[in-house]
Amino acid sequence: MHRKVRVLIVDDSALVRNILSQGLAMDPGIEVVGTAADPYMARDKIVELQPDVLTLDVEMPRMDGVAFLQKLMPQYPIPVVMVSSLTQKGKQITMEALEAGAVDFVAKPTSNVAQGLQGMLLELRAKVKIASTANVSHWKGKRTELKKRSGAASSALAESTDKVIAIGASTGGTEAIRVVLEGLPANAPGTVIVQHMPIGFTKMFSDRLNSLCSMEVKEAENGDRVRPGLVLIAPGDKHLEVIRSGGFYQIRCYDGPKVSGHRPSVDVMMNSVAKHVGRNAVGAMLTGMGADGAEGMLAMKQAGSRCVSQDEATSVVFGMPKVAFEKGGAERLLPIHEIAPALLGLITEK
Repeated sequence: MHRKVRVLIVDDSALVRNILSQGLAMDPGIEVVGTAADPYMARDKIVELQPDVLTLDVEMPRMDGVAFLQKLMPQYPIPVVMVSSLTQKGKQITMEALEAGAVDFVAKPTSNVAQGLQGMLLELRAKVKIASTANVSHWKGKRTELKKRSGAASSALAESTDKVIAIGASTGGTEAIRVVLEGLPANAPGTVIVQHMPIGFTKMFSDRLNSLCSMEVKEAENGDRVRPGLVLIAPGDKHLEVIRSGGFYQIRCYDGPKVSGHRPSVDVMMNSVAKHVGRNAVGAMLTGMGADGAEGMLAMKQAGSRCVSQDEATSVVFGMPKVAFEKGGAERLLPIHEIAPALLGLITEK
């Protein structure tokens, strides 16, 4: 018999605290040990109750979720699932919260609230359980610093115009992707990324990365050309494929059934890279729950691509990278800070 996941709910609305408490309590594997109306009460209850997971409203009076996380994580690293509104400001704070240590987020429903609420609570129950297994220990004593870094340009990359980097990620991936992209120079090969994220958030995530990285980063659109210096991120709720069109590679975004439980799916993207790019591609599987991408990465390897996975010590959730490695698609497990140099090395290896 597994121990129940102990959850503390932090939200300034009594109604929301009640809804979330009831919704989480529907899962026999979850126990709501307490609620708090603001971050100051939350801090005391964390010390007193020692919960396994926190759910945290992004927008609160007195102190927003990000400011709270920046204070909390270096002292008490604890897995946090944000409860986000779909407003522009809510999305912005959510992206910053993921940077400050939150493991994942769910979005509050905006239309058809009754039906949307059931879906959100189902998602929250699942994400709380995933979060309870997350590794956030590296936040202990850490100071958050946000800075624009430029990767060193490599002359060996000048001939790599027909090369493609393919990256897959899920839970914990927004931070992992940032670390990898900050390590790539402005002239790195065209890069395609699938990060499991709902519609609306991928655009903001892309814009955020664009302000931090040497490469240009944008949310992918149908027909975009894959070219050096450009990172294309799969839009929420759309599959992304790389196809060959004459002398260059192009993006195809489309609706379609979920694959490996996801849309966008890493498997869909990596299978297309295997088929159309083959030995001109390198790949990386970053932190995430489940197995999406393992089959696709194996297909890439069989087509001549070279691929690596993030190691357990630096992964928030060691699911996707582990399965990709065990299935044989990834040849090595590497800490997150070594992935960008490894990809550049694999590209320039003759």
